[in-house]
Amino acid sequence: MITAKGMEKEALGLFFYFIKEFWYIPLIFLVLSILFWFSIPNFRNKTEIRTFTKQKLFKQSFYLLTSVLFLIIIGRGGFQKKPLRIVDAAKYSSLNNTALILNTPFCILKTITKKDDIEKVHYFEKKRLDSIYNPLISIHHKAPATKKNVVIIILESFGHENINRKQTPFLDSLITKSYYFKNGFANGKVSIDAVPSIISSIPSLMNNSFIISSYSLDNTNSLPKILKKEGYTTSFFHGAFNGSQNFDQYAKVAGFEKYYGKDEYIGPEAFDGKWGIFDEEFLQFFAGKLNTFKEPFFSSIFTISSHNPYKIPERYNGKFPKGTTIVQESIAYTDYSLKLFFENAKKQKWYSNTLFVISADHTSAGGNSETDKTNIAKFHIPILFFDPGNPTFCGVDEKNFQQIDIMPSVIDYLGINTDLICFGKSYSSKENYAVYYLQGIYHCVQDDYYLAFANNEVIGLYNWKKDPLLKENIQSQNNKKTLEMSNFLKAYIQNFNERVIDNKLSI
Repeated sequence: MITAKGMEKEALGLFFYFIKEFWYIPLIFLVLSILFWFSIPNFRNKTEIRTFTKQKLFKQSFYLLTSVLFLIIIGRGGFQKKPLRIVDAAKYSSLNNTALILNTPFCILKTITKKDDIEKVHYFEKKRLDSIYNPLISIHHKAPATKKNVVIIILESFGHENINRKQTPFLDSLITKSYYFKNGFANGKVSIDAVPSIISSIPSLMNNSFIISSYSLDNTNSLPKILKKEGYTTSFFHGAFNGSQNFDQYAKVAGFEKYYGKDEYIGPEAFDGKWGIFDEEFLQFFAGKLNTFKEPFFSSIFTISSHNPYKIPERYNGKFPKGTTIVQESIAYTDYSLKLFFENAKKQKWYSNTLFVISADHTSAGGNSETDKTNIAKFHIPILFFDPGNPTFCGVDEKNFQQIDIMPSVIDYLGINTDLICFGKSYSSKENYAVYYLQGIYHCVQDDYYLAFANNEVIGLYNWKKDPLLKENIQSQNNKKTLEMSNFLKAYIQNFNERVIDNKLSI
């Protein structure tokens, strides 16, 4: 299993910031501790011992047993036959707000006995399973593969809710020159889920992230491994402390030849004091390093400045719009840093022979409207392909497209012939689905429909194009679509779980 290193620096830098931001947590802990302390009888006090009669003992025992019984009833969710489950959160609120109903201790207790929250399921026999969904894909072209460089830029917290809202003017303009997926989806809700999704086409379908699971050393397909066979030099960049998010170790497992973190940065002093190197300077460092790599090269960079604590350089105070959420000023700063990177890149000889892929890692905190809080919007992110050497490769694609679709799409676009196990699909495919997972519930988007599935049963079907707030559950009105989508999702889950557990993620 991959273990963290360097995280102690990260924790020390952020500890006091988090204490300041979440001041009420230590305060509640202190108050409860004091109350608990004074509620315990002091048996060292002789007077209290003498006055502790059988009547008082019976009284306190009664209170104790009553409290325990009361907690058990609350803990199991009442007097119903089956104890409360994670999926039951959907009964007490709309499907979009289940995360507000659930709490971390409850989810831990419900999943603690399951190894990485994943187990084999057997919905279909092998022949039937493969007829519904098979992750084995073949990409074959008659023409020889192009040797374009590939640069993947992963933008921290750049959810779709920030696009075309005056926070990202550069990215908004780049979208008009790119092949843009209007209905792009993340495969997870945290940064650590994005890297294996984008680099290795492995979705996040467990409560534990794949990078820190016991399956992290499974033999997988990945872009650096595939492109290295085609003669590419490969590298991964992340401006935070080395060891942050375990990216340095996963980059090694995924097949990247070189990793560049805060420790490898060379340039003007740009430490943000908490997390790592500000995006402006690190993106310029990235551009400089690309100039030194032998072509063709494949390189990926993960930005950090729009991550908590959302700090920007003091020289830019007042320059960027504050926005309506805590993250948006830092997003505007990263967008500006991205603009400076491309201005630099345009001057380099490798620029016109490079395919740029830009994707957010996940959506950002908060949201301005009710639409931003649905189970569609929680995963809705911008994904675009920009090839300055091929201006005809542009337009808006409305198919459902995920981070796990990036790897096969890059391979297909470059014209590389290969067979691989891949849970995503190429941009050229006619398939139109997205699958993601959050707190015990599987989510499937297919064409105009969204389906929620948990505990081996469908808990909701919605037409998310006509009903963007997901208020009308049409499951009982459309049995055919419900069966079709639930069978597809079951086959997807069965294939994923079996292949991860059996280490069969590659041919």
